Amino acid sequence: MSRRGPFISLMLLLLLLPLVATAGSGVPKRSVIIEGLDLDSMRVRLDETDMQPLEGIWYYPNEETTLGIERYRGEHNIGYRIILLESPDINLVPGTVIGYIAASAVDSKYQLWLYSQRDKVTLVKPLQCVATLNATATTLTFDPPHWKFKVRVNIARFLPTLFSGMSIIPEVTGERLPVGFRKIYPEGGNGNPFNRIRYL
Repeated sequence: MSRRGPFISLMLLLLLLPLVATAGSGVPKRSVIIEGLDLDSMRVRLDETDMQPLEGIWYYPNEETTLGIERYRGEHNIGYRIILLESPDINLVPGTVIGYIAASAVDSKYQLWLYSQRDKVTLVKPLQCVATLNATATTLTFDPPHWKFKVRVNIARFLPTLFSGMSIIPEVTGERLPVGFRKIYPEGGNGNPFNRIRYL
C-alpha cells in the first residue's frame, strides 16, 4: 500500500480547514478600517450608548494591544465588532476591525472570529473559536482556533502569540491557561450597572 495516500489526505485536510472555519459565518472576508477611530474617540462613542456587558475597551496583554468592542449590525447574528485602538506594531492602523463576535444559546459563551493573516494594510482569513465572558464582564477568554486529529493546526500570521504553526500532539493533552482580553474601560461598569441607561 502506498504511503502517499495518507500524506495526500493530510495535505487536502490542511488546505480545506480554513474554508471550513469560515464557511457560513457571514463574517467579511477582509477587515475594514474605521477612519479617525482611536482610544479617545472610542471612549466617547461608548459613553454615548447604553453599554452592554461585552462592550468596552479591552487590553490583550499577550500582544500589548488595546481593543474596543462595540455593537455592530451584521449578518447571521453577528452583534459586535472588535476594533484595534493601540498596538506596538506600527504596521497596524488604529481603527482596523480585527474581528467579530456573535451571541450563542449560552449567555456567557460567544462565537468569536479573529482575522489571522495580513494582506498589505488589511487583514484576511477570519478564524472562529468560542469565547467566554466572566460573570463580572471584565475578562473575555478563549482558546485559539485549532483542530485535533493527532495533528494540531493553527494557521495564522497575525497575533503570533495566539496563533502558531502546525505541531504533533498526543491524543490526551493537559489543561492550558486560556488567553483573552481584560476590560480596562469602563472599570466596574463606570460606576453603574451594565445595561442601564446613563443620562449624559
